[in-house]
Amino acid sequence: MDAINVLALHGYHGSAQILRRQLHPVAAALPATINLTYVDAPSLSRGDFGWWHEGFSGWERTRDWVIDLAARQHFHGVIGFSQGAALAGLLTAVQETAPDPGAEEAGRRLGFGFAVMIGGFTSDAPQHGQLFTRPLTTASLHVTGAADSIVPMRDSLRLADRFADPVVLRHGGGHVIPADREVVGRIVDFVSGQAASRLGASARSGGRGDA
Repeated sequence: MDAINVLALHGYHGSAQILRRQLHPVAAALPATINLTYVDAPSLSRGDFGWWHEGFSGWERTRDWVIDLAARQHFHGVIGFSQGAALAGLLTAVQETAPDPGAEEAGRRLGFGFAVMIGGFTSDAPQHGQLFTRPLTTASLHVTGAADSIVPMRDSLRLADRFADPVVLRHGGGHVIPADREVVGRIVDFVSGQAASRLGASARSGGRGDA
């Protein structure tokens, strides 16, 4: 393995193209060995790229769609913004704790070694209760804005609390992917560090890509 592939998940009513623009400062600063794969949500109605809708309608479809995508394209990590960050948290929980019979296979196919969640929130929906029975051990970075009026900081911190050892990065802005040098640098440092550990593990295993 000579590259790290990261799945990038946009926010509600966003798109792969929009997220590409939003993440450009981060993507431009990442090492060449790290590839971001931007995808559109499987639409539930024409032109609507929400990952799910009221009452988490469409969640199962999205979950299965991402699992199938991960079976075709191996991802080492995931980064999401807003609803995409919430999705990243749910998918991380699926790969660690999903109670259904296909959980082990789903976890193997997802295979996220780390997750970056920007302006994210957690789910209290009954159908997700069994996903959060214990702290998640996947390495995680949670980016949250003090002036975020859409996803308040307290909601992003509740998502961080789902993880055993979360890294929390606070900034003074709102519901945005920050472009200032300090915040971008810390996101890049986290992703680069996770990538380096996985590239090193692959090299030690003989380059099989099973890090």
